[in-house]
Amino acid sequence: MAFTRATGKHRGPSRLARRSAGIAGVATFATAGVIGTLASPALAADTDAPSFEDTGLTQVVAADSLADTVDAQAAAQEREAAEAEAQARAKAEAKRKAEARAKEIREAKERAAREAERKRLNSFQLPVAGSYVSTGYQTGGSLWSSGSHSGVDFHAAYGSKVVSVGSGTVVEAGWGGAYGNNIVIRMNDGTYTQYGHLSSISVSVGQSVTPGQQIGVSGSTGNSTGPHLHFEARTTAEYGSDINPVAYLRARGVNV
Repeated sequence: MAFTRATGKHRGPSRLARRSAGIAGVATFATAGVIGTLASPALAADTDAPSFEDTGLTQVVAADSLADTVDAQAAAQEREAAEAEAQARAKAEAKRKAEARAKEIREAKERAAREAERKRLNSFQLPVAGSYVSTGYQTGGSLWSSGSHSGVDFHAAYGSKVVSVGSGTVVEAGWGGAYGNNIVIRMNDGTYTQYGHLSSISVSVGQSVTPGQQIGVSGSTGNSTGPHLHFEARTTAEYGSDINPVAYLRARGVNV
């Protein structure tokens, strides 16, 4: 026989009702918990002020800063390149000027050397260095077949060095009778000079000579009373065309 309990105001809930209510409570708690869990960050975000780092401004500022850095580096590189180029141009210009100056100096030296050589080749000097005239021009006496001296005698010990008085070409070199071993040179100005009584000759016909170049050694060959140098100045290569040798040398700047 079954018994039923009447429901009333003071009756407690049935077991089934309590179970249902418990399940509902658990569900409600769980749902609230899930919702609370999901909502808590949003609530935290709402309650806290948004930080600068959590916005897109950070990326914009960083990009601007990087661009400024790149621009600064590029500008610095351009300045360095411009400075390097300017230094290179300055060095090149300095080198060009130095080379031009060196060329000017070299050319000036070359011109000076050529001028000095030209003057030397056009210069005249004594046939025996440091000598003097021991017998003058046209001195009379029986020693000369013509009755007078056709040249001058320069004092010269045996073996003294005899040189050409100027630039020219040898036209005679060998035995000359009364002159002994002699040399005749056609000078570049068209005149002729003769060197007689030599002990030896060191040039040959056709050879070019310059002022001060050795052509022989003094002696006493031919019609001679002792070692000396017989020197003549002539208008031609032949005997009898003699001119005053002292005046000839002095006119060419030689101190005789």
